[in-house]
Amino acid sequence: MSAGDNDPSRSAQIRARLNHPVIDADGHCTEFEPAFLDYLRDVGGAGVVERYKAIPDSGFRYTWHQMSPQQRLEHRALAFRPLWWAHPKKNTLDNATTTIPRLHYERMDEFGIDFAIIYPSIGLLAPHISDQEIRLTACRAFNKFNADIYADFSDRLTPVAVIPANTPQEALDELDYAVGERKMKAVQLPAFINRPIPALARKAPEMAGFLTWVDNLCVDSAYDYDPVWAKCQELRVAPTFHTVTVGVGSRATLSNFMFNFVGHFAASAEVICKALLIGGVTRRFPRLNFAFQEAGVAWAVHLYGGLHMAWATHNVGMIRDLDPANLDRAMFEDLCRKLGGPLYAERVHRLWQGDASDLLLGTPEDDKDLDEWAPAGIRTADDLRERFVPHFYFGCEGEDLLNVLAFRNPFGCRFNAVFGSDIGHFDVHDQREAAAEAYELVEKGLISADDYRELVFANPVRLHGGVNPDFFKGTRVERDAARLLAAPRAGEGAQAAAGGAR
Repeated sequence: MSAGDNDPSRSAQIRARLNHPVIDADGHCTEFEPAFLDYLRDVGGAGVVERYKAIPDSGFRYTWHQMSPQQRLEHRALAFRPLWWAHPKKNTLDNATTTIPRLHYERMDEFGIDFAIIYPSIGLLAPHISDQEIRLTACRAFNKFNADIYADFSDRLTPVAVIPANTPQEALDELDYAVGERKMKAVQLPAFINRPIPALARKAPEMAGFLTWVDNLCVDSAYDYDPVWAKCQELRVAPTFHTVTVGVGSRATLSNFMFNFVGHFAASAEVICKALLIGGVTRRFPRLNFAFQEAGVAWAVHLYGGLHMAWATHNVGMIRDLDPANLDRAMFEDLCRKLGGPLYAERVHRLWQGDASDLLLGTPEDDKDLDEWAPAGIRTADDLRERFVPHFYFGCEGEDLLNVLAFRNPFGCRFNAVFGSDIGHFDVHDQREAAAEAYELVEKGLISADDYRELVFANPVRLHGGVNPDFFKGTRVERDAARLLAAPRAGEGAQAAAGGAR
């Protein structure tokens, strides 16, 4: 069956010239909702479907559309402006492609893509449903549904399992089911959990869902999530994150979806990325890789730069220099009297009587309170690079010109950018162009052909194959992936000499 035009697409023509496969690390399905809702009913029983469709955080409907302008003004926390339509409809063939796995499978050559990892659409929101029963039921139903409908196409398509994580136990249970029992090879976890603030929830129980704090699963979490990371390591799956933050914080305007949309995936990615590093997860679980989808790489370069500067100026040695006990009071008073005039001279003694705020902040009992880099095991700038660069992978859409920062940046390291087509969603109007758009960076001279190979092949293989060497076994890219994983990484020796070895 030929699903597209008779002439090869631009993406197919580019693929024909390459000596390596192209892997889509973040394609999407458009759920065939009648079938999914039947799975939901089978898992949760009678009545669960209507409950799922009615709750405001399922993604099935948005409260904004049900409210009048006046109601939106009065209920701002609920009434952020969502998108109108999520999936392109004018191109009916493309719309059907991400709904029907067989059609997607048959068009892969037309797309110039050898293998694709498929994320959900409304299923992205399932791990964030606040109703526990609906959350667990929906995640299980999505995983059963996708495991079934993609089973016959595993040599070129593999679906991602959605994993709830409001508690470590619910994550462990779904990992055991989806990966252990159903043999799903890729997983998506929430980047954070919004939890009620206990003291405020006790005072106003009906407002508990709005008076919340952000649990990043790592630093000061309500639970110890190390068993979850250990389970991922045991099951050989790389945790990935694809969390929506439209409607969260400043991205909650009433009238402009673009204001709410731009940068929202990067916001959620930064939360969990920074937490995994500072919380020491990449130190304790060195065999795990983590991916942050559809956020690009620019935010990661900025985050790394901020961490690098913060360590240089706020490591434990530098912090000790700030201790008020280091101050030569006599010298300070003398300078104030000589150079400050009467305004200073007549008042300087009051500093030591409690009129200086930094003298009232308390004194740490030991370096444990001072060394905030200790959980990550960071003692040098080289440690920071080692804890960050090898472990984190950044999902990049092809049209993002800032993908170049993965390969050209002031830090002299190569960030692990991975290509994601995002087909199925509103920003991809022609699915045949997604891979070609990524190659335009080569055509414009912004990245090299070797950089492009890293983006569309080597980094996706390392992301998943580095955790599970059998990830690509039985797929169209098995031999190429095996050769890549067996070979030393290009430039590895030079990176080691610079203190950035993998």
